[in-house]
Amino acid sequence: MQAATTANPEHRKATRLRADALRNRKRIVTAAGEMFVEYGPEVPLDEIARRAGVGNATLYRNFPDRDALVREVVCSVMDRTARAAERALAETGDAFGALEHFVHASADERISALCPMVSSTFDRHHPDLEAARERIEHLVEEVMDRAKEAGQLRPDVGVGDVMVAVAQLSRPLAGTGCGSIDRFVHRHLQLFLDGLRAPARSALPGTTATLEELRRS
Repeated sequence: MQAATTANPEHRKATRLRADALRNRKRIVTAAGEMFVEYGPEVPLDEIARRAGVGNATLYRNFPDRDALVREVVCSVMDRTARAAERALAETGDAFGALEHFVHASADERISALCPMVSSTFDRHHPDLEAARERIEHLVEEVMDRAKEAGQLRPDVGVGDVMVAVAQLSRPLAGTGCGSIDRFVHRHLQLFLDGLRAPARSALPGTTATLEELRRS
């Protein structure tokens, strides 16, 4: 009994240290995401550390270089977008309404800010990124297939069409300082969504966009 008592303080200390480390990492990723959107992916890392309320050493202990931090931010946004798709799939009512909820939730994640980051110098084929992309693609495809099967979504659109539109309509490119258009985002997205409803009022030019094609372009 005595041995367990003496071990407990050390265990509590280790648990507290782990919790503090996780909080610091989360604060760094949150601050980095905000500043990448505001200033672009080249924002100085010490500025990110300052906003996160941690020292430079803490930042570099978690992320040895800019690429590692950018990748973590991209993956965190993609993970939250995937969770929005999972919530849409969990909805049991209107299938097109579930797609609408997903699109608006994705816009709030500011996924358009990923474009300049994903096109930067870091490894776009990193296993974490590939896994996050595949997860989103499969989930969104499932959301869209359900709406198509219900006869609510026009059949000539694909996952890439939706994700490109969300990125283009949701937010200005990172670092442009055009936050004033935020008030139009959900209005314009709803106009886009109304154009996705079946029956289609016109034939779409070109072919359905796939995420694989977008990755190659």
